[in-house]
Amino acid sequence: MTVDDLGHDAERKQPTFHFDRYAPEYREEFSEITETMQRECPLAWTDTYDGHWVAAGNREVFELARCPHVSNDHDTQGVRKGYRGISIPPAPRARGIRGGILEMDEPEHRELRSVLNPYLSPAAVKRWVPFVDEVVRAAIDEHIESGRIDFVDDLANVVPAVLTLGMLGIPLAKWTIYNEPVHAAVYTPPDSPDYPRVAEMHRTLGIDLLTNMAEIRATPRPGLIHAVLGATLNGEPLPDMESLGMLSLLIGGGFDTTTALTAHALEWLSENPTEREMLSRERDVLLDPATEEFLRYYTPAPGDGRTVAADCDVAGASFKEGDRLWLSWAMANRDPAVFEDPEKVVLDRKGNRHYSFGLGVHRCIGSNVARVVFKRMLVAVLDRMPDYQAVAAETVHYDTIAVIQGMRHLPATFTPGKRLGPGLDETLAKLQKVVDEQRLAEPVTVNRASAQI
Repeated sequence: MTVDDLGHDAERKQPTFHFDRYAPEYREEFSEITETMQRECPLAWTDTYDGHWVAAGNREVFELARCPHVSNDHDTQGVRKGYRGISIPPAPRARGIRGGILEMDEPEHRELRSVLNPYLSPAAVKRWVPFVDEVVRAAIDEHIESGRIDFVDDLANVVPAVLTLGMLGIPLAKWTIYNEPVHAAVYTPPDSPDYPRVAEMHRTLGIDLLTNMAEIRATPRPGLIHAVLGATLNGEPLPDMESLGMLSLLIGGGFDTTTALTAHALEWLSENPTEREMLSRERDVLLDPATEEFLRYYTPAPGDGRTVAADCDVAGASFKEGDRLWLSWAMANRDPAVFEDPEKVVLDRKGNRHYSFGLGVHRCIGSNVARVVFKRMLVAVLDRMPDYQAVAAETVHYDTIAVIQGMRHLPATFTPGKRLGPGLDETLAKLQKVVDEQRLAEPVTVNRASAQI
């Protein structure tokens, strides 16, 4: 590249803004950073992580997310154009496996997504509601008599994990093998002294996942693993590495995002008891809009990376093929040009067109699951622990919101209540029979009956 080319490139990459989503300041000063970018540079270039664009404005994110010249592809084998998927910088797991449909372009994305739809559609998820309610009940019963619970460890971590394993076709009792490594992988940076322990837990998870895949391949049983193993890509059987990437996406997406949303909502409701009482009293009217508002305000997955696939001018900027781009769903959700009082949680907000599940063809396929599980946990807490109070001094947020805007701990106290049934282990043993005998993990196109418990 000549001196003139360098100068032109520097001129093209304007305006600039120092943006580091992994820095603790990004979590601590998120509102201030968002306000500054949306006011001064809603689409900017940052030199961090080898340089990339950052879209913070709602309009800019919308236009770029739907642009036909923007790619999700992750070419781990270097057989296409070498694009690096949705992680900026590349995630450790990105060295050999791409993240399922989220790191595929058309027509691969559409071919594999169509296999998953019958398991994750609204009708399919509705069948699991009695199952979810029973897990929620048991998780709360473990602590209801003590007057103390950690909403993360004891509820919001448990329910999504158990449901995800049930939908996959993995024995429910193994949820602890998957739970901690999935969460720890998000909040533990590679330079942490705890990283070797987390890596070892991930190896255990991986071995168990491979074991289940082998079992299901030999003796099929219903679930998403069976669906993925039978899928095709470009008309050919799905390679094992692609199967692992798809299943890893389903596990990661099924666990930590709903946990993060639930924890933040419960924390906010603890800090705003008047609104909590109103939500509980008027839930028939408020539960749906409140869910969307918590999604907007606490965007669990704050953003995704992309690669520009062709020279183009979009949203007021000139892009070159190969440019990296970060789409901030979280910042777009706070744009005052779209949301009145964006820094305020408004439980009955109207016309809440947030981007928390992404945009376009890659919109989160698990959005139906997330909404249902969140609502069932929230309603149960409002009913059984109506006076709960989060213990602020013991609450632990993730150090970084680079991947997930989550919490490690949210302890709370409340007036003790009565158990309604058996504890978690006994309940999971019972629910395993329900899953097996009622073939609950079959696609809704085969089995439309709801769980009978």
